[in-house]
Amino acid sequence: MSKHFDLAVIGSGPGGYRAATLAALRGLHVAIIERADWGGCCLNRGCVPKKTWHHTARLIAASRDFAERGIQGTLSANMNAAWQHQEKVVASVQESYVDYMHRLKIATFAGSARFASEHALDITEPGGATQRIEADSIIIATGGTAHVPAPFTPVPGKVLTSDMLYDHEPPAGKRVAIIGSGVVATEFAFIFAMLGKEVTWLARSTALRKIPFSPQALGSLHNALARYDIALRQGENFERIDTEGEGVRIHLGSGETIDVDWVCLGTGRTPHTAGLDLDAVGIETHENGFIQRNAHLQTSVAHVYAIGDVASPDMTANHAISDATIAVTNIIDGNTREQDSRWVPVVVYSAIELARLGLDEDAAEDAGFEPAVGFAAFETSPRAMGQDDTEGFVRLLGDMDDGRLLGGEIIGAEAGELIHLLSLAPDRETALHWLAHGTYNHPARAEEFANATETLASKWGLSETIFG
Repeated sequence: MSKHFDLAVIGSGPGGYRAATLAALRGLHVAIIERADWGGCCLNRGCVPKKTWHHTARLIAASRDFAERGIQGTLSANMNAAWQHQEKVVASVQESYVDYMHRLKIATFAGSARFASEHALDITEPGGATQRIEADSIIIATGGTAHVPAPFTPVPGKVLTSDMLYDHEPPAGKRVAIIGSGVVATEFAFIFAMLGKEVTWLARSTALRKIPFSPQALGSLHNALARYDIALRQGENFERIDTEGEGVRIHLGSGETIDVDWVCLGTGRTPHTAGLDLDAVGIETHENGFIQRNAHLQTSVAHVYAIGDVASPDMTANHAISDATIAVTNIIDGNTREQDSRWVPVVVYSAIELARLGLDEDAAEDAGFEPAVGFAAFETSPRAMGQDDTEGFVRLLGDMDDGRLLGGEIIGAEAGELIHLLSLAPDRETALHWLAHGTYNHPARAEEFANATETLASKWGLSETIFG
């Protein structure tokens, strides 16, 4: 006889884990199924180990200014030692994840799940045995897999996807080609360089072209990378990859060849739906492979929800976690919340941190708003000056008519933390009023939110709306 649950979650990445724990905390009897490592890509091959490396990279970068602060000596990094360090961090976090789920009485199943019916899942365990569970509601949170574009083919020790990079210690050799122009490649280009590699960064398109950062933000990124002699060679076409011999030879469409010791692909991800038997229960997918869902995150089967990378082209842990919160709320409260992915923070951790949410000017105008800009640079921030890190700014968009917050960017140190001042505002209509009337620690980078809001209000005649 199969076991019955209020909710079954397929996948234990940031979205699946958040959905399972939140549902359990709200009183549901929950099961979670994971076919690989608990914590999914984010914990084992993504956000957590990469940000661990990024902190090390930032320490190395900051050491260039240590002498001016009266600190003697120089720092250098060893990528293999840094890999061992992130392994310890990941193991510790994974242990706490699993322990917390057990303390919440969440039933954990190791294996691959597929739909046997609209309410039943068959779980094939690593040894081949199969068991069936049933659930009133199901959340699909199976994430994505690394995309490998032609003519590249993964070769252990030679051509690595970002997933393979964290399965084993990095290969020998200092010369590394990083391929891609998205978030992963933009982050790795800086991290690898600071961890002692000679980086050649190649891509067909411009960096971060799919994220609506302002020209000022992208200019800051370009300048920050240039300080460490990191530059993207864009517009490159890849003709052939030769992995014979000791290294890797990249044949470009121009006829040029580039020799490196190994290659790391930061070329995006594709949704993972293989083996779920979605067709058997009528769950539909888009042409690009993402599961179709509505604003409540329901699939074409009403009690089955899809969250995170398997359904969202944004493909970030932040979106997965936000989706999880909305899906669980809708399961319990009856589809009362809708997702607007534009208001989930997007953060890039490279030579400079970039964070944004909401609309940019073009999207705001398309939505019928008249955007007004408020700007405050960190170059005059006492806190930033004291940190020898004045690059970047706070840039806010407000509506000319009613002063509502339309969107915002934070570029510079701690941007990934500061963005929460916008994402956690009580509501968009009063967010700028809230920022203008807030009390701030001094000196702090957060003070620039008040300065940007005050500038916006004064410049665009919104003082009565924002300060009133």
